[in-house]
Amino acid sequence: MIEAQLSQQLPALQVALALLAAPVCLILRNPRASWFIATIITWVSLAIALGLLDQTLTGGEIVYSLGDWAAPWGIEYRIDTVNAFILVIVTMIGAVALPYARISVGAEIEDARIYLFYAMYLLNLAGLLGIAITGDVFNLFVFMEISSLSSYVLISLGSDRRALSAAFRYLIMGTIGATFYIIGVGMMYMMTGSLNMADLSTILPAVADTKTILVALAFLTVGLSLKLALFPLHLWLPNAYTFAPSMVTVFLASTGTKVAVYALIRIYFTVFGGVEILADNSIGLLLLLLAIAGMIIASAAAIYQTNIKRMLAYSSVAQIGYIVLGISTATVTGLAASIIHLFNHALMKGGLFMAMGCIALRIGSVEISAFNGLGKRMPATMAAFVAGGLSLVGVPLTVGFVSKWYLIQAALERGWWLAVAAILVSSLLALIYVWRVVEAAYFHPPADGATAISEAPLSMLVPMWVLIGASVYFGIDATDVLDVAIGSAEVLLRGTP
Repeated sequence: MIEAQLSQQLPALQVALALLAAPVCLILRNPRASWFIATIITWVSLAIALGLLDQTLTGGEIVYSLGDWAAPWGIEYRIDTVNAFILVIVTMIGAVALPYARISVGAEIEDARIYLFYAMYLLNLAGLLGIAITGDVFNLFVFMEISSLSSYVLISLGSDRRALSAAFRYLIMGTIGATFYIIGVGMMYMMTGSLNMADLSTILPAVADTKTILVALAFLTVGLSLKLALFPLHLWLPNAYTFAPSMVTVFLASTGTKVAVYALIRIYFTVFGGVEILADNSIGLLLLLLAIAGMIIASAAAIYQTNIKRMLAYSSVAQIGYIVLGISTATVTGLAASIIHLFNHALMKGGLFMAMGCIALRIGSVEISAFNGLGKRMPATMAAFVAGGLSLVGVPLTVGFVSKWYLIQAALERGWWLAVAAILVSSLLALIYVWRVVEAAYFHPPADGATAISEAPLSMLVPMWVLIGASVYFGIDATDVLDVAIGSAEVLLRGTP
């Protein structure tokens, strides 16, 4: 009986645990205790997310009304395979990264502020999980602000003074994005009198052609595009990823933009699901062109970076282009490609940024000039980087290949040969910037007088290789993940959550 009652409360616990644990870290002000609390909470959250995903796969959609107030009057959490999968991605990355964080955070953040890092991390985790799980567009805004505000603090904790300016730039652009989003929500509410996603999906078709709703859709798109760093609204991302502490970059790069993409998908295919907005060629074409521009221009920009974290940041902008390209097709294959790439990119980019944290710990730099001879000096770390880099390129037997294969199939279904060409060109550009690092590490000798260094600690190597190993494993056998992604795409294209 107790187990059954607890199972019914899992949706609420998914968010509440991290939200309640954050102030505990602030009160304790103890680095070790804060790390331990954050680790326990994140692993429990992962177990809950896996349980919710299993329930949705076997029993269908889960609806949880907060305070027993039925929607649309009350706020509800509505969970299907789509957001259950997102919950798994976020908690999985957090759970794997926290053992890595103990040494990395200790090396890059002042002892007096480490407890603040874990408090903000838990708030960020709660915000991201809330965005994914909620069935209310205003509640989504609230959780978006929780995750954004904590992100600004996390980025500002970087040891480089430029972390402050990066956090401030993100604050300005993030605030603009949130303002655009809430204006769009307000305009929808004015026309429909509802904030519930399921309710909106049934009301909006009757007013979809009004100027108010069309303008609302534009505001929602711009606001969420700023959050997910869609080209050319990505200007906050390179500096944020470059100057934030390594653990912050690992977590935000693997989860933050992915959850924002999920929010855009949910607005397009659930809230506006009965309208089929992407059937309008102008909207689909705009997304397609921005996606292609991001893929090509960001990949080209990555080639010229000397800071490898910055290079990987531009790579993330290009990867967002791949995901948006899949969304623009509005087909099962394209949406499935986007959803599976949310998972695949989290694995490979999380592993790559972990490698950067290992290197920064040992040599104090992530400039490419410091990578000379690093292949022999840090063989396990550089091998992980090479494996992750091959996945970015899309080499067979890696998750990057799986994503690009399905994206190409989706583009061919629509007859979009330009999109196919863009995928291939951006993959070649990725090969160039990955090769620059490989060349320095394996084909250039260490600088004269370079001091001997040891490999990164095992507590950092193991999480890094878990993510990199997963990016190879799921590149060889992607059946289960593809089944979830395709099932999620089919749910979305039915137009109901």
